[in-house]
Amino acid sequence: MAIVFSFNMRQPATAGSGNNELQSRQVRLKGTNGAAVLLIHGLTGTPFEMGYLATYLNRKGYSTYCPRLAHHGEPIQMLKKALWQECYQSVKDALQEISAEHTHVFVSGLSMGALLALLLALDYPEKVAGVSCLSPTIFYDGWNMPWYRCFLPFAYLRPLRYFLYFKEEPPYGIKNEAIRAQVDKYYRKATLCDYTRVADFGYPYFPVALLYQLQRLVKYVSRRLPEVRSPVQIVQAQEDDMTSVKNATFIHERIASEKKEIVLLDNSYHVITADQERNKVAEKMNEFFDTIINGTRQEVFSRAG
Repeated sequence: MAIVFSFNMRQPATAGSGNNELQSRQVRLKGTNGAAVLLIHGLTGTPFEMGYLATYLNRKGYSTYCPRLAHHGEPIQMLKKALWQECYQSVKDALQEISAEHTHVFVSGLSMGALLALLLALDYPEKVAGVSCLSPTIFYDGWNMPWYRCFLPFAYLRPLRYFLYFKEEPPYGIKNEAIRAQVDKYYRKATLCDYTRVADFGYPYFPVALLYQLQRLVKYVSRRLPEVRSPVQIVQAQEDDMTSVKNATFIHERIASEKKEIVLLDNSYHVITADQERNKVAEKMNEFFDTIINGTRQEVFSRAG
């Protein structure tokens, strides 16, 4: 990742002045089995990156919902001011709406979205039937992370963090060459204020201020992992370019869930929701959710007997 310094004073800094296409692009698909899956995109990402999973699970009977996190779709001047608590509020609101309409609600998230999913299970165990964490981000220790990441604590200092950005560089978390080429075509030419393809590929620049918020969320969730008792599935690519398998084992070893599993992928990078094995990811999620639903039904039947 290349470091960019910018005062970025020319952009509008008011909510509602961003990319209208991105702001309106949220997935809501009605299912048939009475259960729902809340899918949470990653930091600087879009609901679009969860689209394949949403469609697959909907065909299996699940209602699927992919909300847009707070300030995503706004100018980067607004995006970089987002607090992790605001992003969490976005998914809390979605959970409240979904849980009123479905017998079982599962939550799943990519990268930072995985941490928000775990937090929902911590705070609302009566509403969350199970969690699927996709490429969870506790440590930025993947094989493509720059050596100078150890100096990030200095970049987090105020006001420096509001003027620093990382420019995304290959492979962008994507191993699939065809998809990566599409992302690369846009990202290489994109400027800091370019929103032409953000709805499809997310922001080409990553504000350091958001990394600071992610680190605050990581610390908060990490301390509370021993409180997690909901069923948890963790799906991670062994070649993840951003976060190593250590992230999956860290969570798995600390949660108190009786039902928990790690699924490792052999042919993907970080964005496993859109990469080469996205179908396998969807299949494993469906299997995991189905076992929970069927187990609940068997338990109810047993008690009735």
